[in-house]
Amino acid sequence: MLKKFFGWLLYRHLGWKKEVTVEHPDKYIICLAPHTSNWDFFYGQLYNRAEGLSSNFLMKKEWFFWPLGPIFRKMGGIPVFRQKKSSMTETLAEIARKEDSFHLAITPEGTRKANPDWKKGFYYIALAARIPVLLYGLDYERKLIRCTRLFIPSGNVEADMQEIKSYFKDFKGKKPEQFVL
Repeated sequence: MLKKFFGWLLYRHLGWKKEVTVEHPDKYIICLAPHTSNWDFFYGQLYNRAEGLSSNFLMKKEWFFWPLGPIFRKMGGIPVFRQKKSSMTETLAEIARKEDSFHLAITPEGTRKANPDWKKGFYYIALAARIPVLLYGLDYERKLIRCTRLFIPSGNVEADMQEIKSYFKDFKGKKPEQFVL
């Protein structure tokens, strides 16, 4: 019943469409771009619920204050301590290798501001865990959620990142001026 409600809200009431042609395996990383607004989280969560999907997500630790912290954790949120060097990438890759099911959504820009230097953690997790990356784009101009590409990291980080970024070249974020490749 809730799935139906979220589907109605996202697709009928708000007018979004989906173009998802990639099968979702048991384990994957979602690389979601562009990330230019807090609305991206809202639409991503609506989409997950409308489609009956679930995934954990990384979010800066500053959002995990009371009362939002427990809510975000319940939704699958994992706080990121950006100022502190940690082994989060290795830890998440290890979890992905051990678990039967692993779904993690990451916005590679790492911020809502313009940032051509994308974070590569999603890539290294996928490479170490030997799992694919699903390329998901949010296009506000067309009101389209799109995933037509499953990417397998080759280990050639620079070439792979260029290929990943090129997938997102036609997507318009909520604030398009804040999305740079």
